[in-house]
Amino acid sequence: MILWLWLCWSFSTSAAQPDSELMARYLEEELMADYSIMEQVARRVPRQARFLQRLETRPRMSEFSVKSTIISRYAFTTVSCTMVNSGSEEREGVFEMQIPAAAFISNFTVFIGNKTYYGEVTGKEKKHRSDDKAKQKKPLNPTDGKENGYETFKASVFIPRKMQAKFLLHYEELLQRRLGKYEYIVSVRPQQLVGRLRVEVNILEKSGIVSLEVPPLRNSKQKGNGKVEGDDSPPPSTTVGHTKTLAKVTFNPTVVEQTRIARNGILGDFIIRYDVNRELSVGDIQILNGYFVHYFAPTDLPPLPKNVIFVLDSSASMVGTKLKQTKEALFTILQDLRPEDHFNIIGFSNRIKVWQQDRLVPVTPNNIRDAKKYIHNMSPTGGTNINGALQTSAKLLNDYIAQNDIDARSVSLIIFLTDGRPTVGETQSSKILSNTKDAIREKFCLFTIGIGNDVDHKLLERMALENCGMTRHFQEDEDAASHLKGFYDEIGTPLLSDIRVDYSEDNVEQVTQNFFPNYFNGSEIIIAGKLINHTSESLHVEVTASNSKKYILLKTDVAIDLPSTNDIRGIPGLEDGKGDKNYIERAWSYLTIKELLNSRLKSDDNQEKDSLMEKAKSMALAYNFVTPFTVLKMKEAGLHSEPPQEEFIHSSTDGIGEKLQSLQGHKAPPGIRRQQDKQRIRISKTSADGDPHFVIDFPSSKFSVCFNIDGEPGDILRLVSDHKESGVTVNGQLIGAPAPPNGHKKHRTYFSTITILNNKPERSYLEITPRRIILDDGERLLLSCDRNAVVRSSSLEVSISANSNITVTIRDTISFVILIHRYKKPAPYQRNHLGFYISNSKGLSSDSHGLLGQFLNHEVKLLQESLNTSHQQVGQNQTEALKTNPTNTLKVKGRLVPVVWKQRKIYNGQQEVNCWFAKNNADKLIDGSYKDYLASHPFDTGTSFGTINSL
Repeated sequence: MILWLWLCWSFSTSAAQPDSELMARYLEEELMADYSIMEQVARRVPRQARFLQRLETRPRMSEFSVKSTIISRYAFTTVSCTMVNSGSEEREGVFEMQIPAAAFISNFTVFIGNKTYYGEVTGKEKKHRSDDKAKQKKPLNPTDGKENGYETFKASVFIPRKMQAKFLLHYEELLQRRLGKYEYIVSVRPQQLVGRLRVEVNILEKSGIVSLEVPPLRNSKQKGNGKVEGDDSPPPSTTVGHTKTLAKVTFNPTVVEQTRIARNGILGDFIIRYDVNRELSVGDIQILNGYFVHYFAPTDLPPLPKNVIFVLDSSASMVGTKLKQTKEALFTILQDLRPEDHFNIIGFSNRIKVWQQDRLVPVTPNNIRDAKKYIHNMSPTGGTNINGALQTSAKLLNDYIAQNDIDARSVSLIIFLTDGRPTVGETQSSKILSNTKDAIREKFCLFTIGIGNDVDHKLLERMALENCGMTRHFQEDEDAASHLKGFYDEIGTPLLSDIRVDYSEDNVEQVTQNFFPNYFNGSEIIIAGKLINHTSESLHVEVTASNSKKYILLKTDVAIDLPSTNDIRGIPGLEDGKGDKNYIERAWSYLTIKELLNSRLKSDDNQEKDSLMEKAKSMALAYNFVTPFTVLKMKEAGLHSEPPQEEFIHSSTDGIGEKLQSLQGHKAPPGIRRQQDKQRIRISKTSADGDPHFVIDFPSSKFSVCFNIDGEPGDILRLVSDHKESGVTVNGQLIGAPAPPNGHKKHRTYFSTITILNNKPERSYLEITPRRIILDDGERLLLSCDRNAVVRSSSLEVSISANSNITVTIRDTISFVILIHRYKKPAPYQRNHLGFYISNSKGLSSDSHGLLGQFLNHEVKLLQESLNTSHQQVGQNQTEALKTNPTNTLKVKGRLVPVVWKQRKIYNGQQEVNCWFAKNNADKLIDGSYKDYLASHPFDTGTSFGTINSL
């Protein structure tokens, strides 16, 4: 007895100040078997640990696991938690889980002993009855303790003695791309050390996974976050394995490793970041069982200039850390403004203080310095005049746009920050909303930021939604400076404006937003819909947008009958049943419900709001989603003599979390759908293709002339040179290959690069290879030859037919067609190369030169005296005679050129051309010699022999 009392005393006294890590290590090393009913599904717990558990009043958590399956950005998450009541009486077990605010709960199940309680999603009534029984049945609210971007799901049950309870929570979300990465976050906060803790995330991305990373656990509110300063390594016990399209990440810490991270069991957020392979194209379109989802996130685009006004709350409530961190963030943001941007700053409290009256100033070192001084001198005082600040900033930006010759390609926006509610001037939210909407008039976007718990989050959220912006909310004790800078980074680099996505009208229905005012670097536009024409073999897709001074059109046809491509059943690592769900259909339903919630939030019409609510409720019930208009009713499974007990789990009524760019856009205005351009450009025979073989067509003479150029690899040939008059130059660079066996040549040469330079009305150039195109008119744009696309500016159009050809049109009077020759399995003497064809030369001057250009405005004569006929009367019989006549001669600019009859194939061998062939590198046919047409570099615009200019 004395020994037993001593053991009790020693454990109870040491429990006050325990060395948790040593205790945990000792407990793990002293594992003892105990297969009670409470622990059959959990790791065996040592006797000493069970003794300590008995000293506590709450049930112990024996297992906490999270398994997630992410398929093409759509995440299915299942949380499993087992609690054991080892006591001698019934105890309350509380299950608590933070989930993303944008996620939808899809199921919740509780197992208590041999009883099962399952969730059934039902429509929410406007008013709930509150009788005594309902009061006794404690309602469970998953949004208790809402934090920034997250909501806390909470459920409590009473666990009989010597029994266990198991909770299963399912939720779904569509991952959003920010700053170039998708971020999946799991909250690992069991509130205690757990014998069996595991997180497993499986990722499947058909387009390929890149930049997969697992940073340290994040817990900004706890000191014990497991992160060592400067340490970016994954949390302990994390394993990462992946192939090109599949990844598996696990986090399985022992009790000792948990103790090292946080002794209280609050480990933090387990984060996975990754991106997928992408290019400037129509995007990633996936189709499965009658539904499609379209991800559009182009890269390698030049940024658009910005006109931005920063509106900062300087009321008394901003005193201290909030204003200090805001200033720090603005100092950094000002440094990141680009030289082509314009900006202004407004501070507001009772009074509205504008830094630069009636204008936006350019980004210069002096202006940035003065702006920092202005921000530094801001002091917190007075109330909060939100309406006045928004009216002033909107008027300032509207006047600037109307009265100044601003860059038509620029993007205008207001960034508004506050920590409170309106207390001065207009204080009614409805009035502020209508005033703001009337002031902005859809001419620019408003982005709102709220700091702290006193902010009117609904007001800021709706203001942003109604004015094509986004909103963020940060807690007061968080690092506001880094959050503000991160938010600015998301919207600080606009790449496209007025993005519209169209699908063949007879193929789709119920398509989500398809018009977006802006696309920001690192984000992603997501569209989904239903297919209605099940007999169609393909879905036609067109994306139109503006970038800088260019209009971009991307086109493609996606095969519809691809069940094996997007069906993920049977893929290793995805055996949890998620493969049986149509993830594309659920992504469509997710986006559609979000769109309905957004529309309802923006609406001022009660009848419209009710209609939108019913539509959202109906779809949520069909897909078993808990939304602001549905609840999760818990029922006991099986047959019972008594009515089943019920508990209600309500979803958030505080909106739908953070609003992201991919969920914002507007329905495209009617009547702006661009008609498909059916015009086809005629291609002439005048060309340089193959090894390279040159053909010049003389339509008025009714014959063609051809010649070869036996150049050296690396040579750059001047094909068209009219820089002084029309401003156009075309150069082609040769690449070498071995000659075919038994041939007379020592090697072959092909065009590997075609460079088109244009100096009128503005300087620009195109660099074309068989794989990609670089268009640079002061801003660089990279295009792939693998996708259909059209890019238009005021004087230039580039049209790409995927893997086939590129048409370049300059000022509608000059057109070139570049054929793409690519080989899947090239022979040793074959190389991927280009062919150059002149389609329209009307805009080239009579002084144009180059190997092809010198013949465009000159005629040649065929001397045929021996036949006693004129060349205008050459028919089939005369042509046959000419083939055998060794004395045929061309007269070119007074020079006599001997020629022979030949046949050439052009257009990838699709057309045969009869031509008069000039030997010896076109000796006497061309002005000068072959070497006179060598350019020093691809951008050489020299127009006369021996002269070198550069664009």
